[in-house]
Amino acid sequence: MPSNLFLRRLSLFSCFATLPVCAQDLRAPVIASNTIPAATPAPRGATDGAIFTRKDARTITLKIPAPRGQIVDRDGASLAQNRVAYQVALQFRQFENDDRDFVINWAHTRLDSLQALVKSQIPKTDDEIYDHYKNRRWLPLLVSGQLGEKEAHGIESKLTSGLVLQPIYRRIYPNGELASHIIGYAGSVGKLPTGPINPNEPLWEETEGRSGLEKIFNTQLTGEPGMKRLLFDESGNKLLEEQVKRPRAGGTVVTTLNLSWQKLAEKTLHDGCRRGAFVVVDVVTGEVLVMASRPSFDLNNFIPGINEKDFQALEADPAQPLFGRAFQSAYPPASSFKPIVALAALNNGTVTAETDIYCPASIEIGKAVFNNWTKIPEGSINVKRALARSCNTWFYQVGIKVGPSAFLNLARRLGFGERTGLPLIGESPGLVPSDEWMLKNEKRKILDGDTANLSIGQGSLLASPLQVAQAMAGIANGGALPKLQLIRQVQDTRGRVVQAAIPERKNWLGVDPKAVDIVHDGMHDVVDSAGGTGHAGALSYTSLCGKTGTAQWGPPAKNQRLAWFAGYLPHDNPRYSFAVLYEGRPGETVSGGHMAAPMVRQFFEGIKDDIKDEIVPPKKALVVVDESAPKDEGDKEPISKDPDNDKPPVAKPVEGALKALPVEPLKTGDGNIDDLTGEAPAPPEKPRAIRAIPVKDDEVIQDGVEEP
Repeated sequence: MPSNLFLRRLSLFSCFATLPVCAQDLRAPVIASNTIPAATPAPRGATDGAIFTRKDARTITLKIPAPRGQIVDRDGASLAQNRVAYQVALQFRQFENDDRDFVINWAHTRLDSLQALVKSQIPKTDDEIYDHYKNRRWLPLLVSGQLGEKEAHGIESKLTSGLVLQPIYRRIYPNGELASHIIGYAGSVGKLPTGPINPNEPLWEETEGRSGLEKIFNTQLTGEPGMKRLLFDESGNKLLEEQVKRPRAGGTVVTTLNLSWQKLAEKTLHDGCRRGAFVVVDVVTGEVLVMASRPSFDLNNFIPGINEKDFQALEADPAQPLFGRAFQSAYPPASSFKPIVALAALNNGTVTAETDIYCPASIEIGKAVFNNWTKIPEGSINVKRALARSCNTWFYQVGIKVGPSAFLNLARRLGFGERTGLPLIGESPGLVPSDEWMLKNEKRKILDGDTANLSIGQGSLLASPLQVAQAMAGIANGGALPKLQLIRQVQDTRGRVVQAAIPERKNWLGVDPKAVDIVHDGMHDVVDSAGGTGHAGALSYTSLCGKTGTAQWGPPAKNQRLAWFAGYLPHDNPRYSFAVLYEGRPGETVSGGHMAAPMVRQFFEGIKDDIKDEIVPPKKALVVVDESAPKDEGDKEPISKDPDNDKPPVAKPVEGALKALPVEPLKTGDGNIDDLTGEAPAPPEKPRAIRAIPVKDDEVIQDGVEEP
């Protein structure tokens, strides 16, 4: 049943309907025209002439701010939406005795009674009170902060005459801290006007995006305002209140994030570290499904505005909760970088799968000694064993032999050293050094000692967890780096898709597929072989390929380290890449295998029911049939063998068989240029509508009744 509060304010709520966003058929807000309130009938004798010749007669036009559109996850679950809130307001009437003292005393009597009812009372000076009465008494004077429905309902019957509840829109973030660095928040455009009433003033403070997606997509999220007209007679009585134009709510921004996965990732970080980051990418489509940073902050604390003291406390917090570690950071990638060095060396023929290299506990390069992390000799090992054991001395030697240009150029093709291009504010480009950079900053070219450090992901090499997860998607794909996506669609108020993303490649890698297979096997051994450093990341239901890493970070005096675990799954049919970062305390002993890998296991075990079917390769489409071989009994398909290898071949996805969103490229107004590719597409044989992602309804106040 609707509350009395909503029913008694039916005429007001007819102007304040929020947008119900539905799959494929998004309804426009229903806003009915208001009628003359029964409590204020028009007095006899009111004429147009009286209205224009008496000081209390007014015709006032006001702007009805449109509700902002929603930001939702990939399945339509809301990340940012609207609710109706309330503010207590002084509603003056025309006084026979309108001298200053009388008006001010009348107002203070009511403001004093309000102190016991609300905590967020807005103080008003005598000048502000009297100026409002002189110039704006037809409009309410807001005297409290925003109140929720429950609080407003609780005080409504206790308000004295002259105090009213003014309904307004309020931006809310249903999940608080969830993905706060990505979503961002909205804030007031400016204070309400004072002085004489101007045409088309807003009924309440309008809002705009201040950070994150709220700011980047502010134009799409901002709707079209409506208009309301009020008519008062010479005695100040309201004759008419009608809606001239309905507001149109903003569009819906559909992200690629998976809300339930994001929640689990943030819980995993909360359980596993004080500061860190977690990123998950769809290897096939390039969609970012998870991008979590710890610590975070509650977006609702910025609504309707955050006070200076609280904001300074957030900025001064040594944990830097306003800093999105997942994409705004620049950390040494440590040993998570080693698969790139191995791939470059295999691709160039510097080593093969059978090449054994003796790996002592340390090696001398120039006058410096470079140690292995175990401080014991590993003996003669090949590339797969070097990856599994994360042997530094193997990578020192191979990195110098293959040369920094080879593996650093491959790193650039895998997305290191540049922003991903996602709609993110403050994304770090990271750093991949070159001879030019070294000459400018270190007054020398890259030397062998620098190469040794770079080959294990140290030195001047820097990357964000997002970039590491992106690179792992490229290694998993083996042929191309997918272009990352954070926005699936933007829909207008009627559910029409006005912007859509399609899977596409960012870079060709240009590496030998056999070299990719060897690196894949080595990363699989990290988790599943004896002596592998990533056992703690093993999963119960599929094979996972990964790479642990531990980095020296910050000034030596702090003695602070980072722990990484990055990779993809499953081994035979890569679908999801990931990167997890654990930021250690000063002096804390950390390792990727002990800190980061268990968080990966906790997360992927938690979503196994979501992905078990998705990560199973198609049984027939990916099998190579040997026509000359006899078929086994039962339903088994014959598999041809590699003549150079006794092990059965690994099934590979069919080239080009990508899981694409059911969308078409959009065209500009001239119909000739594709907005997404910048190219002129071939005309379709038959026009088709782009399917809208189903979106859950925003909370709606319609005709004074809250919809379920």
